[in-house]
Amino acid sequence: MADQSLFEEVIGPTGRPLPDFPEPAPPRDVSDRRAAIVAMCNQKGGVGKTTTTINLGAALVETGRKVLLVDFDPQGSLSVGLGLNPHTLDKSIYNLLLSREFTPQEVVHETSTPGLDILPSNIDLSAAEVQLVSEVAREQTLHRVLTQLRSDYDFILIDCAPSLGLLTINALTASDYVIMPLELEFFALRGIALLTDTIAKVQDRLNPDLEVLGLLGTMYDARTLHGREVLERVVQAFDEQVFHTVIRRTVRFPETTVAGEPITTYAPNSPGSTSYRQLAREVLLRVQHD
Repeated sequence: MADQSLFEEVIGPTGRPLPDFPEPAPPRDVSDRRAAIVAMCNQKGGVGKTTTTINLGAALVETGRKVLLVDFDPQGSLSVGLGLNPHTLDKSIYNLLLSREFTPQEVVHETSTPGLDILPSNIDLSAAEVQLVSEVAREQTLHRVLTQLRSDYDFILIDCAPSLGLLTINALTASDYVIMPLELEFFALRGIALLTDTIAKVQDRLNPDLEVLGLLGTMYDARTLHGREVLERVVQAFDEQVFHTVIRRTVRFPETTVAGEPITTYAPNSPGSTSYRQLAREVLLRVQHD
């Protein structure tokens, strides 16, 4: 067993040599800030988009970055996961999309993690998809909102809805990068082709600067042959686009949702915290090498 652990430290769960991720460089000076905008996107629900948005954001904050999380799912799971009650919000991302009555800064909430803020959402957002259809430049609406916030943050992470509708198109149009969380289970593989096709269309027609930052394997169970085979197939298909970091299954993640805080503060020494800190370094490395 010890030999296998040593092997994984050198090779990593993806079967590739695990690089030595350097200490993150200091963040940009406040006067030079321009947030990198990253969409967490997969039309399949339950693949770890919200969990990754929260915990990657918290891990980036630990490196000195200021981070904004955007809840762009009408279910409001991101808001709930950070201790907000979507049903009691008087203002949300919905108001910013459909009206200029408020500034984005008026809708942003601080979280219990210093340096980590959130633009919350609730069920009202489901109406936005219908209402935006008749708007001019309807795909650019979120871009208009986030442009006003870029100088306030180092990273803006968007938790997309589990669909490929107008809200997700807005998120991809507003973003510099996209991360695709992928549950390491056979049926989750089937939707990736549709997602990559949607991303290609957005790149072609709406946002030529959009880049795929990587695919992130989630809910990995190395004890099962199925999990290992699916991860191997993902790496074969997407090679270096797959993050070296893999997020394993743990009961800690559901517990953090109940607690309303990231795993990095709820269970700072847990394997889940370690994984998201490694992912933060990997993301910073890929963005800096862009």
